[in-house]
Amino acid sequence: MLIRSELLGLRSDDSPQRRAQDGMADALAAWRASAHASAAEFELGRFADGTDLADLPLLAALFAPGDFADRFCADLIGTLLAQLDCEPLGQSPLRHYSDEVVTTVSLLRRGTTTLTLVAIDGTGLARQPAQQSVSFSPTETCEHVLAGSAVAERIVITLLQPNRAVLERHPVVVEAGVVMHRFGAGEALIYRTVPACLVILKLQRRAGPGDVVREYALNDGALLHQAAGSPRDSRLELSVALLGRMGRRDAAPMLAAMAEERGSTPLRWQVLRECLALDTAEGFAALCHIAARPDDPLRGPAGALRAQLVDTYPVLAGFPPCPG
Repeated sequence: MLIRSELLGLRSDDSPQRRAQDGMADALAAWRASAHASAAEFELGRFADGTDLADLPLLAALFAPGDFADRFCADLIGTLLAQLDCEPLGQSPLRHYSDEVVTTVSLLRRGTTTLTLVAIDGTGLARQPAQQSVSFSPTETCEHVLAGSAVAERIVITLLQPNRAVLERHPVVVEAGVVMHRFGAGEALIYRTVPACLVILKLQRRAGPGDVVREYALNDGALLHQAAGSPRDSRLELSVALLGRMGRRDAAPMLAAMAEERGSTPLRWQVLRECLALDTAEGFAALCHIAARPDDPLRGPAGALRAQLVDTYPVLAGFPPCPG
């Protein structure tokens, strides 16, 4: 194996690597301090707070027909490539991810909003099996195609049922210059074929807590899986499930309090179920409190579950402090 002398030297002295990374960090900081980048970062914060895209001049320009988005991205890429010419040992300081099909580079992030570059490799996509399901997530997404083309499929939910969705499927031709805007809770896009490489600038805003990601089968719309749409809720659900599997009955009072808090409805329901499994007394008391709240979105399901439990275990009918 041939190892270049520069790399061999790093074994005893890593200062060239650290100098290269410092240079890359300085180049990125200089770009972020530029007028366009700083304005984009400021507007991302406003977008995350709920401001409409039309009221944010720079972001609106990025996701409008024209070459402004190309120039915006080229400015950043040119800045980093120029630094790499000076310091070839440097690595991109931007968060990035890559697999056989998709490469993403996070340009800017504020709160629940991200601005990313996405590249889809057509050869890698062709090696993948045809997608048999589709996920709908609580996000608002804008995409501006910068280069390449693709054949895609637009999937729209026309009717939601308890464990199924009625789906409409439409073929879509995607090419450079196209701008797409969708709300992910009811619409998704699946890329089927990409002749070469598709490059997209993507703006994405995640919805508030309590929303759910749902996956449906494409052939019949059957619900296959659902999960919390918020990373925080997902972490809490995993933690609560772990407490349940560990049989941590001492955690039941905390879980009862979590179930009665205002917030994510799916998370509260999951916490309530785990609390009931760990400690019937704590869980049933929390269930009764929730069922008695006139303005609680869980009042109906909690009341139905209470009636089911009382029917199965009559001793619970007089359990205090159950109202009614």
